[in-house]
Amino acid sequence: MTINNSIAELVGNTPLLRLSRFRQRFALPAEILAKLEYFNPNHSIKDRIALSMIEEAERSGRLKPGDTIADSTSGNTGIGLAALAAAKGYPFRVYLHDRLSEERFQILRALGAEVIPFSEVEGFAEVLEQSDGDFVAASRWLGENVITRQPNVFHTAQLENPANPAAHSLTTGPEIWQQTEGQLDIVIAAVGTGGTVSGIGRYLKEQNPAIQIIAVEPGPHSIPTAENPEAREITGVHAFSQVLPERVPPTLDRRAVDEAIAVELWQATAAAREVAVSDGILIGESAGAVLHAARQVALRPENHGKRIVAILADSGLSYLSTGLFDASITPGQLQVAAIYNPNESHHESDYVTTHS
Repeated sequence: MTINNSIAELVGNTPLLRLSRFRQRFALPAEILAKLEYFNPNHSIKDRIALSMIEEAERSGRLKPGDTIADSTSGNTGIGLAALAAAKGYPFRVYLHDRLSEERFQILRALGAEVIPFSEVEGFAEVLEQSDGDFVAASRWLGENVITRQPNVFHTAQLENPANPAAHSLTTGPEIWQQTEGQLDIVIAAVGTGGTVSGIGRYLKEQNPAIQIIAVEPGPHSIPTAENPEAREITGVHAFSQVLPERVPPTLDRRAVDEAIAVELWQATAAAREVAVSDGILIGESAGAVLHAARQVALRPENHGKRIVAILADSGLSYLSTGLFDASITPGQLQVAAIYNPNESHHESDYVTTHS
């Protein structure tokens, strides 16, 4: 019999799926293989770093019985930490952006986490306003001024913890290499903390320096700014190529990245909906962004016949309340809303379609 004793034993070893019908639908000259990270026990790639950060802290003695684990997160890391903390007997406290999907709040509370929305942290509204909503700046302030000042708390600090990218150097990268028997040309992943592209990139480039690592970041219309503070973001995807150095997470190793591709929310939405009906997989916003980028890369003449591995980070089940799969709201309407003045009159057909 094969019986596991903890969900910690279920993390990793996720499948690769050839997106045959998606490729056929768009007549892609390159092959796309999807690394389906929603096969992790808590349905996202962040289970890997949650396990890595907790177990490294246990080994080093920084995390002791009776301590509370805490971090700020855009959702999936928090869910992974909450589940693994519960399985290991630790309390867990998480700080979340108020705009995240209701499913995330419900899941975290179901796992026993103490959930604190950003709006309930004294002084934090001013920090968000001053940083234009930047996640890195906000998380750094929370860590320095709130989390680390509490007694008996271990701050996992996912944005700077080396156990984050190490999880992907030790597990995700080797899995991809073994599953493809080293026959791959390009890997595409979204940048949140940067740990995924950094860890996978380091490992695979050690095996074959010719493998290209492409990082996905949000386009300009999917980033809140002082001029557009209400811009809808791609959950868990953060800009890194055109931002101040202090806003780039230390867990991102730019040396492992060959190219950055900017994707807008409406493009991510379209791709997530397309692959749901073409190949029967339900993916989240960041995974949709990666798939949109993969399709662009697959259409490049120089990539004819090549093999692309797309890291699809999580399940679409955590986005059902966000409108990601709401057919009454088209990607074209999201595009119009993001780009044009809502007080002006426009029609969806007036603008470029989302399939460009």
